[in-house]
Amino acid sequence: MTKQKDTPSTPQVISWKSETPPSQDELRRIMTDEGLFPYAWSNNPFDIYPAHTHNYDKVIYVVSGSITFGLPALNRNLTLFPGDRLDLPKGIAHDALVGKDGVVCLEGHH
Repeated sequence: MTKQKDTPSTPQVISWKSETPPSQDELRRIMTDEGLFPYAWSNNPFDIYPAHTHNYDKVIYVVSGSITFGLPALNRNLTLFPGDRLDLPKGIAHDALVGKDGVVCLEGHH
């Protein structure tokens, strides 16, 4: 997987290309190499985040489980699985629904 150098102006998902999901340590190294300071968070199955925005650019990697981010203004849903990355620019309204197995993610901010 290659490093992301520029933050996109619209949300972007980069799918993990290998059949074997990465470890949390591997994802943490990828993020740290980009100058991010990742932290882990998790949620239970079917937890919901209502629509909201942030005043910073966000990078999320899924470590385990799955999560679907809704983008109401773009009428899109983005589902992420282990190893998948979401680049979410600041100011983009998004909601989220955690998958049936819960989710563990690493997150960092630009």
